Amino acid sequence: MRVAVVGAGSWGTGFSRLLADRGHEVTLVCRDPAQAEAIAETGRNPRAVGDVDLDGVDAVSEAPSGADLYVLAVPSASFSEVVARLPDGGPVLSLTKGLDPSTGGRLSTLVRDRPVAVLSGPNMAEEVAAGLPSAAVIASEDEELAVELQHGINSTVFRVYVNSDVVGVELCAAAKNVIGLAAGGVDGLGAGDNAKAALITRGLAEMARLGEACGARPETFAGLAGMGDLIVTCWSRLGRNRRAGELIAQGTSPEEAIAEIGHVVEGLTTAPVLRDLARRLEIELPITEGVCRVLAGDDLGELAASLMGRRPRGE
Repeated sequence: MRVAVVGAGSWGTGFSRLLADRGHEVTLVCRDPAQAEAIAETGRNPRAVGDVDLDGVDAVSEAPSGADLYVLAVPSASFSEVVARLPDGGPVLSLTKGLDPSTGGRLSTLVRDRPVAVLSGPNMAEEVAAGLPSAAVIASEDEELAVELQHGINSTVFRVYVNSDVVGVELCAAAKNVIGLAAGGVDGLGAGDNAKAALITRGLAEMARLGEACGARPETFAGLAGMGDLIVTCWSRLGRNRRAGELIAQGTSPEEAIAEIGHVVEGLTTAPVLRDLARRLEIELPITEGVCRVLAGDDLGELAASLMGRRPRGE
């Protein structure tokens, strides 16, 4: 396939390498000409995973028309604008994990003029770029598209499954980042592994509660997009959301945490959007509510105590 990967951050860069290794003709679309020029000259991305060899990957600053597939690896806050500017061509595969900040809607719903699929799972970009084994799920209402993409991407180092539950996969991808912030907060407080495991488990319950309210399938939350991605997000040293939560727990402001990490931290954008969605649906997401309170300036230690002090109930 002729594939245009829009977004030259860590995930877009790593996924470009993955696609090129599968024999596809890959064009990496950068934010500005200087970045594209640097990649063309050096075969490396100076702004993300700089040790990844991009030999054989073209780099440009404008998405080419007529691609067989457009892969979007852009921040959720930019997704709507990027989709609106896509040239004519093939379907869209979204790698972005979040919700549309302006509407609270799922990102795939912003793609209206062509087929769309979403890819999610426990996929730390640095590990995928390094060729370490990973697995992911592709979800689409177009089963034929999902299977075609599965066959085009699956390899011995990147195993791909198909799932028709687009709603569940996208909600998992958005919600797990918020739980990742909270898990980082546990690390920052030094609260221990028991507390972190409990938080992750209750975070998964929150994700499933949200999914049920939106019509998702329960089994999706026990799969790669749900439990799988949640585990790696909350435990990996590479996880941006986990690291941001850890820094904030240690007294760093959200803005300072972003500056230190040097990349977009999706959970910071998604948390208030997810909270507002839950309120509209009239469901309880106490961890998400707590994350938003901390981001607004509440003391994390006091919040942890209040969560532990909630009325006992059945699991």
